[in-house]
Amino acid sequence: MPDFPIIDSHLHIWNPDALDYPWLAAAGKLNRAYLPADYRAACGAVEVEAMVFLECDAHPDQAFDEAHWVLQQARTDPRIAALVCFAPLEQGDAVRGHLEKLAGIEKVVGVRRIYQDEPDTSFCLQPGFIEGVKALAEFGLSFDMCIKHPHLKASIELASLCPDTRIVLDHIGKPGIEAGLMEPWRTQMAELAACENVVCKLSGVATEADHDHWDRADLRPYIDVALDAFGPDRIMFGSDWPVATMAIEPPEWVSVVDEAVAHYSEAERRSIYRGTASRFYKLGIEA
Repeated sequence: MPDFPIIDSHLHIWNPDALDYPWLAAAGKLNRAYLPADYRAACGAVEVEAMVFLECDAHPDQAFDEAHWVLQQARTDPRIAALVCFAPLEQGDAVRGHLEKLAGIEKVVGVRRIYQDEPDTSFCLQPGFIEGVKALAEFGLSFDMCIKHPHLKASIELASLCPDTRIVLDHIGKPGIEAGLMEPWRTQMAELAACENVVCKLSGVATEADHDHWDRADLRPYIDVALDAFGPDRIMFGSDWPVATMAIEPPEWVSVVDEAVAHYSEAERRSIYRGTASRFYKLGIEA
């Protein structure tokens, strides 16, 4: 375990009794409430100083309700330091009212509009979506890019078209780990890293492997590609709890990351576990 407190850049909490999450009906063990107290118990000996909440794909009409519900949870666990909320970015200019309202909510620092399941892998290149991502910069908001590896090619172009918007790639782009796929994901990761406005989350990796039969040797090549492409100053640790519990618990994920970053200096490891997230999400927490 790190000998310093970490920042978890990718936390989910939800309560289906409070809000509507349509996807949970088919989500097996995830179809229940996951609250800050559950997260605290799941972390075990891992010392977490702060967390960044990521929207949980609640019904789009409840985007603001979700933000305010999470703020209520943050009153019981103030380690929830920042919120990344949903916005319909594909609306283009019309999304500005939504973004203005979000930017006025306490602790909101960014937006995530998931497009990993869009059948059109160039979905993010429609003019409205590009305009919506560009608009984030006007409101001081970042963009969490949640995709699967087939969407990476178009996402590189999106990042290059929106140089003023700070972007973080969630879950190292969800490579095809279970199928053993490395290319073109590996090459495209280097291309995305060439966009100076983009950083990367080291999160959600085990979830892309066979949930019941993966081992560390399956994950390590993909972790190494992400680290090599972005470097420790542009990589941030994330647990992706509780989604990741389909394959791994937080203490074991920290152990996996520890092995992968053991060759880095203490300053570099602190950047991965703390500094990058604090800088990107403007948390004001020292590395």
